Amino acid sequence: MSKPILLTNDGLKKLENELDKLKTVTRNDIAEKIKIARGFGDLSENSEYDEAKNEQAKVEARILELEAMLKNVQIIDEDDINLEIVTVGSTVKILDVEENEELCFKIVGSAESDSSEGKISDESPVGAALMGHKVNDEVVAEAPIGHITFKILEISR
Repeated sequence: MSKPILLTNDGLKKLENELDKLKTVTRNDIAEKIKIARGFGDLSENSEYDEAKNEQAKVEARILELEAMLKNVQIIDEDDINLEIVTVGSTVKILDVEENEELCFKIVGSAESDSSEGKISDESPVGAALMGHKVNDEVVAEAPIGHITFKILEISR
């Protein structure tokens, strides 16, 4: 059996919405592009047709990927998050010891990570280093730029 896909309720809704949009709106848009491109004649030299078929293949692959993920989802119940240690679903305020800079991250499963939203994967270097630690623990993460030392300031939901 494959590893469960860890998601919060928000993450689950996001993936379900993406899948729904791909199956309805995006599929129909691509079908229309293919129909129009067929009207341009000879398919062997028709770049619009080739482009639309490539886009269709990418969308179908993403649909299959999302469906497989959703079959193997494990929901992280925010009410069950342990505030004593860092776990998936925790929001962690940390101090970058060298830079004396406070950062805040939500630890999520890899399918939901989005650094622009402050969501880091439990499998990322920083996320993995923080997992299982408590407030006031100093943690060293092995990042692409080298070792980074963090102090955990706060754990919340």
